[in-house]
Amino acid sequence: MSNDRYELIDFGNGRKLESLSGYLVDRPSPAAEQFSPRDPARWKESQSRFNRESKSWSHREPWPEDLCVDCGAFRMPLRPTPFGHIGLFPEQFPNWQWLGNLKTDADSLPLNALNLFGYTGASTIALSKAGFQVAHVDAAKPNVQSLRKAAQVNSMVDAPIRYLVDDAVRFTAREVRRQRRYHTIVLDPPAYGHSPKGKAWRLERDLWPLLDDCLKLLSPESFRILITGHSPQIDQNDVAEYLQTTRFMRGIGSPGLLLTAGRSQLKDARARRLDTGFYVRAESRPN
Repeated sequence: MSNDRYELIDFGNGRKLESLSGYLVDRPSPAAEQFSPRDPARWKESQSRFNRESKSWSHREPWPEDLCVDCGAFRMPLRPTPFGHIGLFPEQFPNWQWLGNLKTDADSLPLNALNLFGYTGASTIALSKAGFQVAHVDAAKPNVQSLRKAAQVNSMVDAPIRYLVDDAVRFTAREVRRQRRYHTIVLDPPAYGHSPKGKAWRLERDLWPLLDDCLKLLSPESFRILITGHSPQIDQNDVAEYLQTTRFMRGIGSPGLLLTAGRSQLKDARARRLDTGFYVRAESRPN
């Protein structure tokens, strides 16, 4: 195993054991509830563990200040968060590859991208590496600050990235009123949460009007949109079917539209697969 890679070592009993550039982390994973660990001895080697009940980390060895993992075209710094996250969702690796591989001749178009619920910005870095000007939107200031660190790690402090601490729904509505256009839009909304002003967000209720606004921002001549999430209420089929019923997608028509949907997964050291949510990608076909 390369020293700077992410690897899922084992999972079971509602937890997963991960190697972050060789640093072992044990943390909760609801998708692992119905499984049993296959390598119990390896879990004793974990260097950091997140306790679900106390909602706190315990570290047998200090979390390395400069801990990063290789994401292919870029690197991402990792940090323990109060919610048991590590500052990265490694199951998104295939989506970062897709975002970084522009399959259309868009030389005459402004390569603008919008990353909503952008978290610490791996998708933003992938898009920026591919030549996009990116508007990165996240309501949590620490996440946007983490993106700045990621840009620094990747020698991209001067990249055309807009660092926006803002509510994704409100920002998107304003962009519609401004009649902005984006070639690529990424959104990874939570299953539930609250806006900075306290308004409740529920994916099964609030995703659809947000998608409608996102489609208003896409150029029908050349576009891509990526939707990811993890929710028991809706899945990739619900999102794909909704997209296909919209006026925007019907106007493109099947010959000019490529739509793919499925489940994101991580494989452990024994090639067992851990479900990590859904993805839906839609893009215009190149001429």
